[in-house]
Order: sequence, then structure tokens, then C-alpha cells
Amino acid sequence: MVEVVEYRAEWPRRFEVLRKAYDDALRAAGVSHRIEHVGSTAVPGLAAKPVIDVDVIVTAAEVPAAVAALETIGFEPRGDLGIPGRQAFRTPNRFAPSNTYVVSEGSLALRNHLAVRDVLRADGVLREDYASVKRQAAAAATDIDDYLEQKSEVLGRILRAAGLTDDERASIAADTRGITGRGAHG
Repeated sequence: MVEVVEYRAEWPRRFEVLRKAYDDALRAAGVSHRIEHVGSTAVPGLAAKPVIDVDVIVTAAEVPAAVAALETIGFEPRGDLGIPGRQAFRTPNRFAPSNTYVVSEGSLALRNHLAVRDVLRADGVLREDYASVKRQAAAAATDIDDYLEQKSEVLGRILRAAGLTDDERASIAADTRGITGRGAHG
């Protein structure tokens, strides 16, 4: 079963705790970066799975150093899980519940995450449509893959509103089919 809850005011504060810990580790390693709160918990008022999604954004050349820096604070690298430009991790208990990714600046994975967040922050109608679909999918889904599939149509509309091309949307849809926990769309 997938849990979707109403928006919680503590989510931005939880992100700030994570951001600070990640920033400290990355700075200690000399990695130039920025850190973004993505996914549904980053959208005020949006129902979400209660898991904070975080993108650590670096140049492609700095990805290995960023991965190594996060390892020093307990993250276990899992590779790209089939999504180019993004490295996933197994989260240590002290940072759970969260999903953390190192993403390459300019990658489609990053543009996807930021597009969904930014469109939903700006468009109340799409935000409510997405929330409604998420609640229905969480109640009806047999597993996380089914939940993701049930959200795919509205996510396509969100990405279209963000200006992603047909090819980019098709690539994102293909990347997320059949693999659990791959997107930051809580």
C-alpha cells in the first residue's frame, strides 16, 4: 500500500535539516553544488507520500566527488537505476524518510524534478488535479508501480505545461516504468 497524506507544514523544515547536513559534507569535500527540495513535499498544500525528495545538483564532472561526500555521512550509492544523469542512494536511518539524488546540472532528470515542482507551485488547478489522482491511486494501487502508472497521465499534463517536449516526456515515462522509487513525484 502507498501512503499519501495531506500537506504537512514541517516538510520544509525537515528539508532544511537535510540540506544543512548534505551541504556540510559536500563543502568539506570541496564539491561545488546546490541543493533543491523537489517532489510533492516541496509544493505547499499538495498531498504527498511523507518522504522528502532532495536533489544535490553538480556538474557531470563532480558527480563522483558528490557521491563520495554523501557516502561519508552514511549514504549507500545505488547507481543511476536506469535514469541517466541521476545517482540514487539507500538512505541512512538518521535521514529517513527521504530520497536523495545527485543529479547532473542540465540533465533531463533534474529538469523533470524542477518542472513538476515549479508547475505545481504555480498552477492551483493542476495541483488539485494531481492531489486528487494521487489520493485515488494510493487507495487503489496494488503496489508502487501501479501507483506510478495511475499518475502517469496527469504527470504528462504537468510536464507538458512545463514546456518539456514530446520526446522528453516520452523518455521520462519510459525511464519510470516498472522500477520502484525512481522519480521524485511523491
